[in-house]
Amino acid sequence: MTMARKTKQPVEKNRMIARQIIEAYKPKTAEDMNNALKDVFGPMIEEMLKAELDYHLGYENNSKSEKETANRRNGYSQKTVKTEQGETTISVPRDRDGSFEPQIVEKRQSDISTIENQVLAMYARGMSQRDISKTIEDIYGFGVSHEMVSQITDKIMPKVEEWRNRPLEKCYAFLFVDCMYVKLRRGYECTECAVYSILGYTLDGRKELLGIWLSESESKNYWMQIFDEIKARGVEDVFFLCMDGVSGLEAGAKAIFPDVVVQRCIVHLIRNSLKYVPSKDYKKFTADLKKVYGALNLNAARAAFEDLEEKWSVYPGAVRVWKNNFGHVEQLFNYGSAVRKIMYTTNAVESVNSSYRKVTKKGSFPNEDAIYKSLYLRAKELEEKWKNSKIPNWSKVLNQLLVDDKLAIRIEKYLKQ
Repeated sequence: MTMARKTKQPVEKNRMIARQIIEAYKPKTAEDMNNALKDVFGPMIEEMLKAELDYHLGYENNSKSEKETANRRNGYSQKTVKTEQGETTISVPRDRDGSFEPQIVEKRQSDISTIENQVLAMYARGMSQRDISKTIEDIYGFGVSHEMVSQITDKIMPKVEEWRNRPLEKCYAFLFVDCMYVKLRRGYECTECAVYSILGYTLDGRKELLGIWLSESESKNYWMQIFDEIKARGVEDVFFLCMDGVSGLEAGAKAIFPDVVVQRCIVHLIRNSLKYVPSKDYKKFTADLKKVYGALNLNAARAAFEDLEEKWSVYPGAVRVWKNNFGHVEQLFNYGSAVRKIMYTTNAVESVNSSYRKVTKKGSFPNEDAIYKSLYLRAKELEEKWKNSKIPNWSKVLNQLLVDDKLAIRIEKYLKQ
């Protein structure tokens, strides 16, 4: 009997509080109840903040006992916070020496809609609506319907559109382009959807994701539409565009940005050539290839390629891959080693897509908005990670670019702005 009474007490207490709120506010609709909860929430937070300050000072307000500290209460500051019920203004207690660091609402925190934040964080990590609902129930003791999860994540769609259409830098030193595929449900069928990504390196050495685009498949025509779009969003000049070899992409990029140097990814060329080489010769063949693209200068690269042609003529398909694309090897040596190290591979944007796959691998998406929401949240996590860091050895890269007279003019034009 004792056990039964103990489990009922919290329920009875909750019902009593609910009755008091209903009697005081007399809500007629769900919106009325939401407003009532918002009114109650503010004072409740304020009382918790007062209790935190009591603990910090070591005595309660209006206490007559001897104080162990010279620090005293110092009034209140007003703060507007975002809750699950909407925005509300609270009074935050202060102390004289400014040492009070509230925990329930931290000093620079303005969003305390914890559950919404939890849902968005889990969504950004690729959890399904079912998994999110179960996790919230495990943590907080109450369920969150699939519909509510969808409503919470739908709230970020205006931010997604704003981010995808924001103005861009006028000039990017490097752009890396790549495409990946995710599964999209269309009615009763599950189809592949192409996700286009562009990672940019700015002139001050920062990484920036220019956007996320969706299409049925990867094509030169859609890449040209994307290049047109980023130009309309403010991009005037691009020095280098690194790609994996989509047919026609080089000509398409030059049609939009005439002065761009388009570089095929050397790593992709290696993979393509290895299709024609038996596994027993992979190691020896790739070692000889490295002597070509890793040479100290152009003459050494040409000599190494001549040796490779002769030595591996038994695999003409592999040699032909490099012969057809040797111009992309030669142009690497127009620039210093620090620049070559960046431009010879699309690994930078492939790393972004690898991060995206962590949130897309669990299954198919119900619609394109669901894809945009997941990838946008992941992109914002990456941006936060990159916020206070620069590309390694960026000053060396910039100095090597300035050696080229034409690039120097373009760099100085945009650095002055």
